[in-house]
Amino acid sequence: MVKRTLILLTLIAAGSTWAARPDAVTTLQKNWEKDAQTLPFSAERGSRIWHQDGTNQNGQIRRCTTCHGEDLTQPGKHARSGKVIEPMALSANPERYQDAKKLRKWLKRNCKWTFGMECTAQEKGDILEFLTQQ
Repeated sequence: MVKRTLILLTLIAAGSTWAARPDAVTTLQKNWEKDAQTLPFSAERGSRIWHQDGTNQNGQIRRCTTCHGEDLTQPGKHARSGKVIEPMALSANPERYQDAKKLRKWLKRNCKWTFGMECTAQEKGDILEFLTQQ
């Protein structure tokens, strides 16, 4: 009886920190699959993209962590405007991942701002895979 109670409490505690994959993320990744070169999408590749240096259209070196920081469960700060950016981790901010249109918009805008070009379908899928596992 005690063992069952401990198992049940452990499952409940684990479930409270786990965030379900939002439908918007699943929908976007399915749309990008046809254009992706390597499937399935990979959190490891997404992490490499997230941490790599990029050169924007003005020749400045940036990376995603420049604004979003290393700890994605914490707020970031925009490098140019100083505006606070809400946490990127799905576990800390699940609302961020509910709207596919906003996700597409922000991935397009931020890839251009950071890397000087729009990310490929593969890169976007990998980045979302990484972020949703944080």
